[in-house]
Amino acid sequence: MPNHQIIEATKAFVKDKLKNAEGGHDWFHIERVYNNTLLIAKSEDVDTLVVSLAALLHDIADSKFHDGDDSVGPRVARKFLTEQQINTTTIEHVVKIIANMSFNKSLEGIAAFTSKELEVVQDADRLDAIGAIGIARCFNYGGFKNRALYNPDIKPNLKMSAAAYKKSDAPTINHFYEKLLLLKDKMNTTTGKRIAQERHQYMEGFLTQFYAEWNGEK
Repeated sequence: MPNHQIIEATKAFVKDKLKNAEGGHDWFHIERVYNNTLLIAKSEDVDTLVVSLAALLHDIADSKFHDGDDSVGPRVARKFLTEQQINTTTIEHVVKIIANMSFNKSLEGIAAFTSKELEVVQDADRLDAIGAIGIARCFNYGGFKNRALYNPDIKPNLKMSAAAYKKSDAPTINHFYEKLLLLKDKMNTTTGKRIAQERHQYMEGFLTQFYAEWNGEK
């Protein structure tokens, strides 16, 4: 099957699987990450099919919606790609990217797997977690989980393990300090770093305004 047909088949599969997904992890999130991936890949020496498939399938079964089980997504992706008769080398690479790109993996220490393709898709996904859309997604998920917007008495936990991160039910504002504001310095690629810088500054401005309004200062 030609690559463009594989991509279109994958898009159709993902759209169907995520048709009832939470708003921050739906098809539109996938589409944005896919577009970010193609943008970043222009400046990197990577396998375009691998990064495209990994971007499209990276949240096909996000662990946070499967009781923290990290194995579901890679397993669903492998089954789909095998059914499309994709070559084994590509399948293995895509599955390893999906299994290793989440933020919580960075809390475990040394990465179990690395590749330029992983770096590109990881940056693309992280870009969608920051800036204006990142803020919107953060509060959308917080509302989905019925979390408080902010509680001054509950301080961010900056030394969480991967397991603690998965179980956290802290107020949404804490997530900025526990993840979103950390992503700028975790970007891998030149393009990712450039875009992240501007989005990071936008979040800092948002937080300044948020606290001013919270405290009745303006």
